[in-house]
Amino acid sequence: LPLYFQSGEREEKCIIEDVPSDTLVIGNYKVQRWDIHKQEFLESAPGLGMFVTVTTPDGEVLLSKLYGPQGTFSFTSYLSGEHAICFQSNSTRLEAFAGSKLRIHLDIRVGEHFLDESVVQAKDKVNEVNIRLEHLIEQIHHISKEQNYEREREEKFRKTSEETNSNILWWAVVQTGILISIGIWQIKSLRDFFISKKLV
Repeated sequence: LPLYFQSGEREEKCIIEDVPSDTLVIGNYKVQRWDIHKQEFLESAPGLGMFVTVTTPDGEVLLSKLYGPQGTFSFTSYLSGEHAICFQSNSTRLEAFAGSKLRIHLDIRVGEHFLDESVVQAKDKVNEVNIRLEHLIEQIHHISKEQNYEREREEKFRKTSEETNSNILWWAVVQTGILISIGIWQIKSLRDFFISKKLV
């Protein structure tokens, strides 16, 4: 999921990542600062760090750490659901003077375990094949977890839809009953009115 977004120098920006339980999430980011004189984002932002905070669906802080102008963070989810990943610069300038714009490039990979370069260049082909096979098995487990999570979400959505449809049906029945009752009452009232006026 490569993307970039802009932020104020002391502004906190969050993205939401829907993650299955027991899943490794790896994020790589790079910060660029706006240069007023050159009217462009500089390739690096020396001296500027980023606080990265990850919050679980139930509000627990899973990761809170200060990194440099570019870095890699990782965490393993223990709950399935929407995790908030927030970024805020460590600028110490007062709010009134912290007017620089920042551009944050972000690449998030969910459930990926990267192969070590030394493994790729291993001379022992049997070990290399074994490690690659383990890597593939890990990826299969991750895909299986993703499918189970999607199945759970689909089941929850289906139950919610069925409950909503049931409520709508009962509301329609109640409305029809009320309309029929009002119609009968109006007919009775009109009949009584006509009888009392001796029009019938």
